[in-house]
Amino acid sequence: FDLAHVTVLREGRVALSDVSLVVRADERVAVLGPNGSGKSTLVKLLHREIYPLDRPGSHFRVLGTSQFVASDLRRTLGAVSNDLALACAKPGIVVRDLVASGFYASVGLWPFDEVPEAYRERADEAMRRLDVTHLADRRMTELSTGEARRALVARAIVHGPRALLFDEPTVSLDVRARRETREAMRKVARSGLGVVVVTHELEDVVPEIDRVVLLRDGRVFADGPKRDVATAERLSSLYGVPVEIDEREGVLHLR
Repeated sequence: FDLAHVTVLREGRVALSDVSLVVRADERVAVLGPNGSGKSTLVKLLHREIYPLDRPGSHFRVLGTSQFVASDLRRTLGAVSNDLALACAKPGIVVRDLVASGFYASVGLWPFDEVPEAYRERADEAMRRLDVTHLADRRMTELSTGEARRALVARAIVHGPRALLFDEPTVSLDVRARRETREAMRKVARSGLGVVVVTHELEDVVPEIDRVVLLRDGRVFADGPKRDVATAERLSSLYGVPVEIDEREGVLHLR
């Protein structure tokens, strides 16, 4: 996506202010910021749930065009979010059907009961890649939070997108589920897909991510290589409190 001097209003206030940001489909990027920094607005903008102000010199392009439709975006950008996880936690949905529903951008297969065999085969492959094949016939409501999140990642990759968007991927998860989700994120990144992680948790910036964008008060506060941007000095300024950073096995931890 390509944002140039983009401003977005939400409920009468400026949520993004004169933001310019370009992310290629093959990049592995984290967008990091505290609550209220504009992260959720950026995600809604990418999903075309909201629109920027129309101003001279401003543009918002996805896939090289400003005339894209949501269905085109879904074919290129898979998504995993807590909101989607909640929507998928329905008693009647089994994992196999949830993964296959990624072809239709639906939650479950109804009314798409007749799924082509090729789609079923690709769903099986996506489940294998995310190590959830053994859960194929389990209901989503029977899974642990970590298992359910891995099933969502399988759903996101089933149709062969060029990149995945992880929106606050570990919010509301326990310690084990966070670890499983981050391992799934790493697996996707190592597969060659582009990855965009939007989060307020530094630990979500998995080792494969090499670029970090910091948002503060609706503006780009910093943007560049992870080692240059995710520093104690900059993050202290970003969050407004003194912080220190520890690194263990390539993962940055904030304290």
